[in-house]
Amino acid sequence: MSHSAEREAAGSTSAETIAAGSTAATPRNRAPRRVGVIGGTRYFGRHLVTLLRDAGTEVTLINRGSAPPPPGVDHVLADRDDEDALTAALGGRTFDAVIDQVLYTPAQAVVARRVFADRTPRYVMTSTIEVYNPATSPLVRTTPGVPVAEGAVDPANWPVDLDLPWHDPAALVRHFGEATAYAEGKRQAEAVLAAGRPPFGWASVRSAHVLGGGALDFTGRLAHFTDAVAAGRPVAVHEHPQPSSFVRHEEIAAALVAVAASSSVGAVNAASAETLDAVGLSELIAGQFGTTARYRPAEGEDHAPFSFDRWYPMDTRRAGALGLSFSPLGSWLPTAVAEAATAATAAATAATAATAATAASGKDV
Repeated sequence: MSHSAEREAAGSTSAETIAAGSTAATPRNRAPRRVGVIGGTRYFGRHLVTLLRDAGTEVTLINRGSAPPPPGVDHVLADRDDEDALTAALGGRTFDAVIDQVLYTPAQAVVARRVFADRTPRYVMTSTIEVYNPATSPLVRTTPGVPVAEGAVDPANWPVDLDLPWHDPAALVRHFGEATAYAEGKRQAEAVLAAGRPPFGWASVRSAHVLGGGALDFTGRLAHFTDAVAAGRPVAVHEHPQPSSFVRHEEIAAALVAVAASSSVGAVNAASAETLDAVGLSELIAGQFGTTARYRPAEGEDHAPFSFDRWYPMDTRRAGALGLSFSPLGSWLPTAVAEAATAATAAATAATAATAATAASGKDV
């Protein structure tokens, strides 16, 4: 099946509804009974695991041991890059669906196809808006003013080069640059899943930039803005910053569950419908803080995280056709800003307390 399966129902369950804890309207929409999650120990991945668990799903977390699973979750300790070790660690486990949070390269996708071919009928990978970044591939073309639909990057026709140093991140960055290494790794991973006759029904959830969660957000991207605006520091933005797409951290987790429960095939964009640029985000934060945002020109790589000089906001019509919906940006972004500010205050307080304790003890650490 190809992207022509636009209207193949994922059911009427929205990401917003699942995030709020509601159950689906029909059995087809319920979370699968047994789900394997690869990764899933940080940020919205951890929310994904607990969301599944709390829905009554038997969850198996597969990782290298970087963090323990939440209570009530099975744990498989394995390196997903090591095919033999992963196969042995999984034993006889099978799943109704696998959700792959940490699929970054086509080499990893090759391993996934072989290891999970007879273990699951459904494979969902977490992908990214960055596959559409026109600065990372001459094959990606966007039109200013026109949201980018899934067909702009078609996995069925995307070239794959397995001879690149996918197993050596440093060499890959030297070859591509950091942004291109990430985006191209995701594009080619999707292409491997789609190639030939896939051994399972596969889907790719292309996530917009994820915000919310306060201290759970390890990326520091929203904190970059809240810290700068609160301190009166200028935010580095491009002369004509372009808008981008965003999604609430709880809703991207819920979207992954909904897609895993569906039979849709191919890529789907996951984002709130509204877009925002770096200046708009700074102004929203300044309004909440009762202050004024300041700016300075971006120079080269010196720019705020969400300041872009190119256009690639996401088209979410396919998500709507599949029964997915996302909360309006304005309904949740102020809360995300408040959470980021609270987390920053807590971290600063903890750091001050630690410094005072060290000084009182007379010891260096």
